[in-house]
Amino acid sequence: MTRCFNTAGPCDPLDHYTLPPERRLPGVRDLIDGKFFFVIHAPRQVGKTTCFRTLAQSLTASGRYVAVHASCEMGQAARNDVEAGIASVLGSLVKHAGVLLEGLPASHQLPPVDHEASPWVRLQDVLTRWSQQCPLPVVVFFDEIDALFDDVLISVLRQLRDGYMSRPSNFPQSVALIGLRDVRDYKASLRPDGATLGTSSPFNVKVESLTIRNFEEAEVGELYGQHTTETGQVFTPEALALAFALTDGQPWLVNALARQLVEKAVPDRAVSITAAHMSQAKEALIARRDTHLDSLIDRLREDRVRRVIEPMLAGQLVLGDRIDDDIAFVEDLGLVERTGGHLVIANAIYQEVIPRALASITQYTIPHQTAWYLDREGRLIMRALLEGFVGFWREHGDALLAHQP
Repeated sequence: MTRCFNTAGPCDPLDHYTLPPERRLPGVRDLIDGKFFFVIHAPRQVGKTTCFRTLAQSLTASGRYVAVHASCEMGQAARNDVEAGIASVLGSLVKHAGVLLEGLPASHQLPPVDHEASPWVRLQDVLTRWSQQCPLPVVVFFDEIDALFDDVLISVLRQLRDGYMSRPSNFPQSVALIGLRDVRDYKASLRPDGATLGTSSPFNVKVESLTIRNFEEAEVGELYGQHTTETGQVFTPEALALAFALTDGQPWLVNALARQLVEKAVPDRAVSITAAHMSQAKEALIARRDTHLDSLIDRLREDRVRRVIEPMLAGQLVLGDRIDDDIAFVEDLGLVERTGGHLVIANAIYQEVIPRALASITQYTIPHQTAWYLDREGRLIMRALLEGFVGFWREHGDALLAHQP
């Protein structure tokens, strides 16, 4: 069975074209060996879950550690219910430990959860007992940590912080919190005034915050080359260069372009994929607005995102009382990046999607007919457009100039 380009959920090398995930996260094993707690923050669909699920498997297979990757996503529905939220986090931990540690001795397995214990200590209790009974150091990766809200998130962070001083014999040697945002943003997300926290963060024992980088240009070629090796279908050098130029290596976009090409636009494996095909795939991707792009557009409705994006698009200064925090938040979402000391939209596809999304309602409601300057194929009739502009300027030019400084 031929593998495919994955755009939904974690990658499995048996089913999907994929690259070694640890390559994009250098130094993570040093943090684990050093017995550190740390934070991983990166935008959606860059490979966080794939990376840490694979890393947990690799650490356990090495025989040096017992490692588990668990998700906190189900705790989102608990909102401020600590009992339900902690139960959901422990439920995920139990489920994933059962899969990842299958076949290991009983001493390595996660012990039963004490449901009689208070939810404010229940997570710490099971991690403590697990570390005490296991002959190997325990490592835990909590994914989607920022899906948790209010008191549930506070409880998880405080239990991890309280156990930190007891590691490694009485608590996991290393813990990672994985999510969209750096831990610096948790305080603002918990309470607007941060009054309930009492510190900058209940997880202030973390030694470092890391992010997962995008693919480099050579890695885009390496990923697409796996398809060529398995099917014989070639991506021309120009197509590969354009793929990187359009995506800046954002993993979901890289995979989505390739999937559009090899499954829909150019399914014939005897036909090489060219730059023209890549441009067509980009347009189809933008027009279709898959889940990733829809999630991107949803973010544009948030005030703290609009406070950064709208001035950038209008060529104005990005200003505000908490603008540093807003910029950091939008960077963590992967919408913008710093280039040469300046903020820019993160990649060429986002540069097209974001203005279209922000202007879409206005475009839909403008009572203006385009038939007089578009032909039957929707192409621009430049002469008609210029003649229309000249007519408009003759009628309204004086009024427009009067408002110029």
